[in-house]
Amino acid sequence: MTRFSANLGFLWAELPLPDAIAAAGRAGFAAVECHWPYSTPPAEVRAALETPGLPMLGLNTLRGQPGENGLAALPGREDDARAAIDQAIAYAQKIGCGAIHVMAGRAEGPLAEETFLRNLDHACRAAPDMTMLIEPLNHRDAPDYFLTQSDQAAALIERAGHANLRMMFDCYHVQITEGEVARRLRTHLPLIGHVQIASVPDRGAPDHGLLDYGPIYELLDDLNWQRPVGAEYRPIGPTDDTLSWLAAASLR
Repeated sequence: MTRFSANLGFLWAELPLPDAIAAAGRAGFAAVECHWPYSTPPAEVRAALETPGLPMLGLNTLRGQPGENGLAALPGREDDARAAIDQAIAYAQKIGCGAIHVMAGRAEGPLAEETFLRNLDHACRAAPDMTMLIEPLNHRDAPDYFLTQSDQAAALIERAGHANLRMMFDCYHVQITEGEVARRLRTHLPLIGHVQIASVPDRGAPDHGLLDYGPIYELLDDLNWQRPVGAEYRPIGPTDDTLSWLAAASLR
């Protein structure tokens, strides 16, 4: 049976992070994840997680300066990228979070790829007991982002050669950029560390749009996927009013 994680970068985003964690627990989510929790003291986050007994699955490295969308693939920004990675590792360790999304940023070309690989090597070696995630993003939502294709992510993971480097497979981004989500999910499953969902094309709740998630949940069950699937969608209105899909999916 598919279980779900609430992405608190979008869900209950109007609440302080500890309150959003509590709301996710009340709503029946099995886990939570977030984007950039750094303004909240980690002790407060850890205490909030302990009350409903929810794991924090992942968080992101910082985007960088205004207009940037990550640092790890930017030539000449290695010091900033590694500082962001080290910051994410330290915060994750304090709250018991098991994965970090290392954001690549806006870049292109062989030099960007080599820069990304070097920074990923730093991340994987710095925290071998954590999972480092890289995520292909579509160019509509993330213009000029370095990493856009699932095959590209798979090739980078193979080149990096670290057992704790995995792909964040966001069905929303993959459907917009590449399509054939089920086939790509099956193909890349051995390299996938986290799966996320949202409707296509509006990035709303995963109960409408061009991508039918019923067969995706069935495929994940068939593939013996054990980890919660991240609900990273933008709610229209109060988050609690958009959760009818969660009950329906949980009762399959």
